[in-house]
Parts: sequence; structure tokens; C-alpha cells
Amino acid sequence: MYQGKSTQVDDLPEDFYIPIALNVKNMSELSPFLVPQVHLGDSFIFYGMSAFMLFLVLAGFPLNFLTVFVTIKYKKLRSHLNYILVNLAIANLIVVCCGSTLAFYSFMHKYFILGPLFCKMEGFTATLGGMLSLWSLAVLAFERCLVICKPFGNIAFRGTHALIGCGFAWAAAIAASTPPLFGWSRYIPEGLQCSCGPDWYTTNNKYNNESYVMFLFIFCFGTPFTIIIVSYSKLILTLRAAAAQQQESASTQKAEKEVSRMVVIMVGGFLVCWLPYASLALWIVFNRGSPFDLRLATIPSVFSKASTVYNPVIYIFLNKQFRSCMMKTIFCGKNPLGDDEDATSTTTQVSSVSTSQVAPA
Repeated sequence: MYQGKSTQVDDLPEDFYIPIALNVKNMSELSPFLVPQVHLGDSFIFYGMSAFMLFLVLAGFPLNFLTVFVTIKYKKLRSHLNYILVNLAIANLIVVCCGSTLAFYSFMHKYFILGPLFCKMEGFTATLGGMLSLWSLAVLAFERCLVICKPFGNIAFRGTHALIGCGFAWAAAIAASTPPLFGWSRYIPEGLQCSCGPDWYTTNNKYNNESYVMFLFIFCFGTPFTIIIVSYSKLILTLRAAAAQQQESASTQKAEKEVSRMVVIMVGGFLVCWLPYASLALWIVFNRGSPFDLRLATIPSVFSKASTVYNPVIYIFLNKQFRSCMMKTIFCGKNPLGDDEDATSTTTQVSSVSTSQVAPA
């Protein structure tokens, strides 16, 4: 089995990268667009990955489509604070439809059978959806902090502010995903060569891959993560201060604990999704020439695509109001869980703000 080895290479093919080609006379002999990549792993690995991608499609598409559908159907869900959740669901749908689906098909054939053009398309759309999801989470955290902590005074949070947040997430995602289409880095097969992403394998003077990787790490991981940590930290401190002033109120204490638990889950979900990708990319950049197992290099892509399932669960399905509307939509007006979205949307007041505003929705 081949191991990847990032090196200074300016004479590689335009559309793919061959890790340690063992005396290959013709690069097409190992092209991920022409032949099964069985030299990288056993067949059961490819079929296992294909099955997992199919699970992400079958689970991720209904969850995210239903989120958009119920928001359109139920007026009560079309609040300003829920705009960014719809943005997040759309981002997940982009990844599911253009990323996970093509990856499933490619893993079934053990190589990227659709060719270089579809590779660029899959790499771009998966990166666009991923960056949109990531920045949506950052905007979500900032909006919650804005509403609860009121850092700018008693400024009312309006639909205009929510739309600005959604627009900013789209602008940031486009700014991060389009450069490889115009020569700053490139989209090529990654890991087991059955899905595509930015080229963080090679040092290539033509594409300036290293600078693009650093740009992604700082702009698309470090900055959103900082926003999330600062916003949720401020939020928790505000709620704890309010709870300390109302120690006799059991409902207030319970609300503070619930919010703290939700924040831990949200931050943990963010790290599970993006830390593997950022860590491996940086490791390769700072350890040029060191071999790495390409099977392990597939893991970051898998974790980022898996966010299309666990992000809706964390941010949407765990919210009682959204969950109730979803159950009523699925079961023709009945909710087998017994949730009443009006009665159970967490009406406990903490500093005159309900914890439903802190929760994922």
C-alpha cells in the first residue's frame, strides 16, 4: 500500500497527485480518474466508505430538507433567529447532494470515475457547503450572544440583522472556496482518491498550495472558532451571573445548566467536524517529506461530511419547537413524542430572555 509523501513537485499532472509512484512509467497507470485505486487499500475499505457515504446521504438529506420544509410550512419557525439555521441546512444539503453522493458513487468504483471536471465540481461544492456550514455556526454563536448579552446595548435584533449574518456567511464561504478554481491551489482527489478537495499534499510553486492552506486555517477555522468560543463564553458568563442573582429560583438554575450543556455540545460538534481536517493539513504543511497513510488522510473528509447529519441533530432536532413541527409533518399532524412546541419551547426567563433563544434554535 502506498503512503503519501508531500514533496516539492512542479511537474505533476494538472488534475491529480500520485503518492510515491513505484517506478511508474506512465502516470495514467495509477490515475485516480482511470483505474481503481486498489494499491491504496483493500476492497472492503472502499466498500465500507461507500456504505458510510450512503448512510450520510440517506440520513442527511431528509434531516436538512425537512428543516427547510417545516420552516416554510410553519410561520412560528420563521423567526429572525432561525434564519441562520435554514442557512446551515442549505449548506448541509449542498454537501450531501454534491459531496457525499459523488463520493458514494466513486467509492463504489474504487476511483473517481466521473473524471477531472466532476472532481473540481465536487471539490468546490463540498468546500463551499463546508465553509458555509462553518461560518453559519460562527454567525449563530454571535447572534445568540448579541441577543442574550446585548454587547451593543438594547438594540433590537431584526430581520435585517439576521439577513446580514446569512449574507456574510455566504460571502465568506465563496471567498474561501473559489480561489482553487482560479489558480490559488487546486481541487484534486484526496485520501483514497475517491473524493476531491483542496491540494494540501504538495508544495507546488505554480499553485501556492501552502499559502492557501494557511489561509483556510486562519480564515476558515481559527477565526470562526474564536468567534464561537468568545461568544459562547460571554453567553455562559452572563447567564451564570443572572443565575447567581436568582439562586432561589430552581427553574433559573436549571436553565443555566441546560444552556451550559448545550454550549459544550455545540463546541464539541464544531471540533469533531473541523479539527481533524485543520490538524492534518497543517501537519503536512509543516512536515514536508514525511510519509503519511492515505487511509488516515481520508478521515478528515469523512468527519467534515458527517457534519451534515450531526449538525441538524445538535442545532435543530434537539430543539423542541423544530422537533414538534417535524414530527407533525411526518405523522400527518400528530406528534408521537407528545411535545407541545408552544408549551415546551423552554420559557424559563433569565435576565428577561428565554433560554429558547440560547438553544440551537
